[in-house]
Amino acid sequence: MIVSSALMIWKGLIVVTGSESPIVVVLSGSMEPAFHRGDLLFLTNFQEDPIRAGEIVVFKVEGRDIPIVHRVIKVHEKENGDIKFLTKGDNNEVDDRGLYKEGQNWLEKKDVVGRARG
Repeated sequence: MIVSSALMIWKGLIVVTGSESPIVVVLSGSMEPAFHRGDLLFLTNFQEDPIRAGEIVVFKVEGRDIPIVHRVIKVHEKENGDIKFLTKGDNNEVDDRGLYKEGQNWLEKKDVVGRARG
């Protein structure tokens, strides 16, 4: 009974937030001092909301099981409306191009699991 109630709550959060993972745990120190290991983040992922520089997003990289929590540092919008963006951990020296799949220099909206809201 408790498990089914928890599952219903989780599925409800997915619908309300638009995110496949509405709550995530910060697993590394790459976002310190903003977030620390073990912090819980509430995510939303409404497709109509544009991604902006300065936002903290959670994204998946092809070939990696663990999503990454980092800040958007650059947004590139093409004339055709396609938007790509670059991320970086606040506590990291370099941007995330070394984390993306080989040959990928920018993330796309499809890579985003959600945006940190609290």
